[in-house]
Amino acid sequence: QVQLVESGGGLIQAGGSLRLSCAASGRTFSTYGMGWFRQAPGKERDFVAAISRSGSNTYYADSVKGRFTISRDNAKNTYLQMNSLKPEDTAVYYCAAAVLTAAWEVSPNAYKYNYWGQGTQVTVFS
Repeated sequence: QVQLVESGGGLIQAGGSLRLSCAASGRTFSTYGMGWFRQAPGKERDFVAAISRSGSNTYYADSVKGRFTISRDNAKNTYLQMNSLKPEDTAVYYCAAAVLTAAWEVSPNAYKYNYWGQGTQVTVFS
């Protein structure tokens, strides 16, 4: 069992940067692939970024590639560094954990993620 708690969201002007954090509890954090998803008002939840349980492999949605960076540490934290933010990045951002087969595996598919955080709001104004 893993509990996930996101933090770091807020209100920011377009072009700025934010760093989201996801703190995990539980002793098996290193066995999970991690992902970030987001959901804007009236829209479906979309994939943003994923990182393998080994940390060696990452994968990004085209809309954030080159602007966002996902990372993880050995202290059960996963991060999403968001640069050059745009108003269309406004959404609730969710951290999620997936039990994936291989250490290098990443997934953009929400159905593969077993555990979810409560979300943190990011609002980008122009």
